[in-house]
Amino acid sequence: MTLTASQKDVVENFRGSFEDQLSSDARFSSSKRHDRPDGSTLATRWQSSANEHVWFEIAVRPLIPQIRVGILTDDRWKSEDLEEKIEESGDTMREFVEMGFEEAGLEWLEPPVEHFREEMKFFYFSTAFELKRLDELDDPAVRTKTRQMFDGYHHAFGPFLE
Repeated sequence: MTLTASQKDVVENFRGSFEDQLSSDARFSSSKRHDRPDGSTLATRWQSSANEHVWFEIAVRPLIPQIRVGILTDDRWKSEDLEEKIEESGDTMREFVEMGFEEAGLEWLEPPVEHFREEMKFFYFSTAFELKRLDELDDPAVRTKTRQMFDGYHHAFGPFLE
């Protein structure tokens, strides 16, 4: 399935708004787009200022449609360290991320959290939510939720990045 010009504009406006909002955020040293060639995942990654091997990501999966927010690293040991921090907290992954979301103003009881490896390179912790239609990316409530999720992941994992 190919996106229409209108759908591409909606996705571009959504991504651009977050890239603009976060362009001067001291928590990040840079940002870069990381899109799959087939267009199935269109991601922007912000590199952590605290660790050059850690990124926070907002991804649009337009064909589902879905938004995925999370943290990733290309360092296996950092991934294992983050897993240990979750275990040490005594919480499940869902509870751990839920607390970060709460700090960011988002109430979402036990949000789904996926922990996986992608491209045999990146280790992810992420949460996704489905959209009914791709044009919901223009909805202020969807944008607010996405930002709260993004900030929530930073609240949850940020203290353990060095």
